[in-house]
Amino acid sequence: MKATAWMGTDSVKVIDVPDPTIMNARDAIVKISTTAICGSDLHLYHGYIPAMRKGDILGHEFMGEVVEVGPQVRNLKPGDRVVVPFPIACGHCSSCQRGLYSVCENSNPNAGIAEKVMGHSPAGIFGYSHLLGGYAGGQAEYARVPFADVGPLKVPDDIPDDQAVLLADVFPTGYMGAEMCDIRPGQVIAVWGAGPVGLLAAASARLLGAERVIVIDRFPYRLRLAEEHAGAETINYDEADVLDTLNEMTAGRGPDACIDAVGLEGHHGNAALYAYDRAKQATRTETERPFALREAILACRSGGVVSVIGAYGGVVDKFPMGAFMNRSLVMRTGQCHVQRYTRPLLERIQRGEIDPSFIVSHRLPLRDAPKGYKIFQKKQDDCTKVLLTV
Repeated sequence: MKATAWMGTDSVKVIDVPDPTIMNARDAIVKISTTAICGSDLHLYHGYIPAMRKGDILGHEFMGEVVEVGPQVRNLKPGDRVVVPFPIACGHCSSCQRGLYSVCENSNPNAGIAEKVMGHSPAGIFGYSHLLGGYAGGQAEYARVPFADVGPLKVPDDIPDDQAVLLADVFPTGYMGAEMCDIRPGQVIAVWGAGPVGLLAAASARLLGAERVIVIDRFPYRLRLAEEHAGAETINYDEADVLDTLNEMTAGRGPDACIDAVGLEGHHGNAALYAYDRAKQATRTETERPFALREAILACRSGGVVSVIGAYGGVVDKFPMGAFMNRSLVMRTGQCHVQRYTRPLLERIQRGEIDPSFIVSHRLPLRDAPKGYKIFQKKQDDCTKVLLTV
């Protein structure tokens, strides 16, 4: 079969690889119809996530048709149309029983590697390094899905792929980011980053009752999407000081909650600060560029919530711990527990409450995946989200 493989830093290629096979009684094989390039795939593309090997198959957002199931998979059958959550979860461990699917205790066969970096291992993830299991990803013609009796959600025929595939990651992630803010009527929510997750976090904050949503980014076309589809006010950080502007917009109090939807490859308008973090990241004395995280902490009202859904992988420098502790802030974070959200968010789509496909800007065939990565990385042609059709 054809699959998108990581070939080294800033290099992907569509290559021929063996078709996946059933390896466990709880496996399924899915013939992929649509897959996507995620912002966190760019962290792999740029070489910031350890334990990648040349030839690893990328992709953790995919959907398609079940073509084969193991003998213990009784909830699915060949012919079912499904979307597959990106965290691989067993459904039976202590974490899964509490709905914390992205920290499943049984799905990462390389848990020992992750424990050396993180203390304890999170769940395995499709196509996301050997640190997180070494699983083949879904930017391919077929994928093996472990624990298929837990993860995949059947999708009705009247829900198009453009909507359904976003349930694999970015829509649940954005929604969880907003949910962690404990939004109450009248509150102001600020979102750093108008990429796919940030846009859906802003739209979800509206769904959950925020009175005002403020989105911070530097690309006018992304800020327009935030205004048009989330009813957001916007700040272009290349044109205005974010902290001063947020204080002006909130009578000096700050947003009630701040969502970091940027993560480890953040950009900042301050050239000196950006150069500092780029240099430390390049020498691996710091693995993150946490501009959005620092700013969210400083901006948030005292006693407020900082919700972190941007992906981080290691250690950060100049974390404003004094502000965080002395102002009684709360931080909530985590890779999304997607299995918890797929069905209720599918129902929101069916009821017409939201159409998450407003983030999709490009649709390309799988063979053009390398082009898709370049367009997405460089923000060319007003790119927000690339779907690959198989």
